[in-house]
Amino acid sequence: MASKTISSSQPASTLIDQRIADLADWRGPVLARMRALIHEAAPGVVEEWKWMGTPVWSLGGILCTGESYKAAVKLTFLKGASLPDPARLFNASLDGNARRAIDIHEGDVVDAEAFKSLIRAAVALNAAKPARSSAKKPATRTKAA
Repeated sequence: MASKTISSSQPASTLIDQRIADLADWRGPVLARMRALIHEAAPGVVEEWKWMGTPVWSLGGILCTGESYKAAVKLTFLKGASLPDPARLFNASLDGNARRAIDIHEGDVVDAEAFKSLIRAAVALNAAKPARSSAKKPATRTKAA
């Protein structure tokens, strides 16, 4: 799990480097490979560290998150249900309305080109739809007569 050396005051890329290093088994190299593929597919991608220790890759909005569990590395695409997946990489969170995930287990090999196509499709989807503003419109009041 997370090392005691991880501090939120460090840049996200450093925190992700540390997370990969802390995963002393097969999960570290898997997460590192998927991270490299994300950067190949979306050269302008921004790395973030959110939700108390989750690597997040964004470009015009969140593309995917990278979580590590005991039995899997999970890459969750927040808008995955809207992405074409002809290679059928999505194998988790299939029943939701928006998210889709790829669970990678020890020994699994993810098709690099198919994964990069998913990343590029997520970038295109983010670019096509303006991000929702988190600011709420002020409430309108009606005066009583």
